Amino acid sequence: MKELNVKQLPDNFFTTIGKEWMLVTAGTKEHFNTMTASWGCVGWLWNKPVAVIFIRPERYTHEFIEQNETLTLSFLGHEEEMRKAYNICGSRSGRDTDKMALTGLKPIATPSGNVTFEQARLTLECRKLYKNRMSPDSFLDSNIAQWYGEGKGGYHDIYILEIAHAYGAERKQKEQRRMLPLTLVTLHRSTTENEYQ
Repeated sequence: MKELNVKQLPDNFFTTIGKEWMLVTAGTKEHFNTMTASWGCVGWLWNKPVAVIFIRPERYTHEFIEQNETLTLSFLGHEEEMRKAYNICGSRSGRDTDKMALTGLKPIATPSGNVTFEQARLTLECRKLYKNRMSPDSFLDSNIAQWYGEGKGGYHDIYILEIAHAYGAERKQKEQRRMLPLTLVTLHRSTTENEYQ
């Protein structure tokens, strides 16, 4: 992994979120869980670079986020194999599934000991700053309620995270010559958001 300047990331995070998706991972290399997320944002708050993620409390990864002060957001790219990995990590629970065996993802540790993946093109290493549970009493648009309830899932916990480090994949020089420049992207909104939240 090569460390990147967080403030100079070239991603259009509207596109990255909207087209690519991401893995939210918490825990240690010996004991962690990861899930696909398709809602989120990246910006500037409290004079810090931040990411915001939305995690339903029934998700297994939620337990790991609660138990740890830090976590990672990993972006795998658009290749078909990575899309399959996203689908598996978003539709299967780590409580009873070995996601690494099913997806072929290879977990690696950041210098701080957080978990990302060898296949990740971009990793944001984050520290929790704020958490709050969504409340239907605060919905100003009644249409938002369609994303919650029976068959959809519980109200998300909102986490605001400081982006402490960013890492990019280090590719061999020969591979870099063959590849077109990549435009980095954000957290995707699919037509089946509930599956990935």
